Amino acid sequence: MQLVVLGLNHKTAPVEVRERFSLTKEQIRSGLRHLGEYGGINEAVVLSTCNRNEFYAVVDSDSDESELLKTFWSDLTGNEEDISEYLYIFKDEKCIRHLFNVASSLDSLVIGEGQILSQVKQAYTLAHEEGATSTILNTLFHRAITTGKRVRTETRIAFNAVSVSYAAVELARQIFGELNQSAALIFGAGKMAELTAENLVGRGVKKIYVANRHKDKAEEMAAQFNGEAVEFDEALLHNPDVDVVVTSTGAPHYVVTPWETQLAMKKRHGRPLVFIDIAVPRDVDPEVDTIPGVTVYNIDDLEEVVDEHRQEREKEAHEARGIVDEEVKSILDKFQYLSFQPLMARLSKRADMVRSRELRRALGKLPDLSESDRRIVEQMSRMIVRKLLRFPMMEINASAGTDREQFYIEAMRSLFKLDVIGEAESSETENRNWNAQQ
Repeated sequence: MQLVVLGLNHKTAPVEVRERFSLTKEQIRSGLRHLGEYGGINEAVVLSTCNRNEFYAVVDSDSDESELLKTFWSDLTGNEEDISEYLYIFKDEKCIRHLFNVASSLDSLVIGEGQILSQVKQAYTLAHEEGATSTILNTLFHRAITTGKRVRTETRIAFNAVSVSYAAVELARQIFGELNQSAALIFGAGKMAELTAENLVGRGVKKIYVANRHKDKAEEMAAQFNGEAVEFDEALLHNPDVDVVVTSTGAPHYVVTPWETQLAMKKRHGRPLVFIDIAVPRDVDPEVDTIPGVTVYNIDDLEEVVDEHRQEREKEAHEARGIVDEEVKSILDKFQYLSFQPLMARLSKRADMVRSRELRRALGKLPDLSESDRRIVEQMSRMIVRKLLRFPMMEINASAGTDREQFYIEAMRSLFKLDVIGEAESSETENRNWNAQQ
């Protein structure tokens, strides 16, 4: 087996590419539920944020992991566009190090930002709930989360960390100077929007308007900051005193269009209007930037603001990388202990052989099933096997490197007859090959 990550992020792809491959939780859940249809992918976790889309997987060593993961990626996003130039792929130790850097916010647009660790947790939890993870990724992501916590606890990397929302407000200050004479309109009422409002108030903004598809959420957020909730579809037209608009919705389409912006500009009598779009996919149609008097900044434009503060945390980042080095070495040692992994693979293979044989027998007795129904039955059979084996394998994984390990190895061989004549030697060979790969 091989550990692989395929992805793109703010370093390799601009926002106009990233937004075309952004994923909702529903898309990710659906993709993971159909993971069994992709022969060779044994485990998977999908991490999708405003700055990255990554697919972590455990694949069979004899598979073409690059093409296999690209196929899954294409089906998951519904986009067949060739973006090879923007993608990166890391294997085994490099994959582990990359994930630990991500969880520790060392690979973020904003070094030290706090959201990425919770996003890694959420991505893993979702995959685990869908039965898409097992021994390897369970072990890996638990350790990645632990590493992220260590970095935040043992270093000052998060001290005065610049968040995306903070950077957006700093950009507004660079444009307008002090904000006590400016009003701001925020599209969205999620966590990022709330943090933006908090930073705007902290910088003395004159007034905040909040627009959200669900008016009650807009009212709730506006009340926190002594602001005013406004109708989503008419927010620009009825608030001519606004100087800066920050957009942070989860909409899959543009929520600010050229037409309504042009109408709004007629009421402003030449006063400029600035949009700071921190959403991915973007909320503001790029054509809005061509309207006289309007300037549009997106999340990639915040990098210059972030760079001003990067050096302040570089010393802490150096210490954080030392922690990552320790954790990478530790988990590699842990994986070395998984001497029973080939036995687990043998058990999975045997269980799948039984599943396939019984499935063929059952389908032979059900000739009138449609092709769609046959696929549903086959997927159900795969999930039954996977879920039956999950807890025994989790218990075995927990014994790695302990005095219980050999007991479990022998118990597996005995209970499931894994060392039948002619297989014992190949089992030992598989053990050596597994250790060599690690």
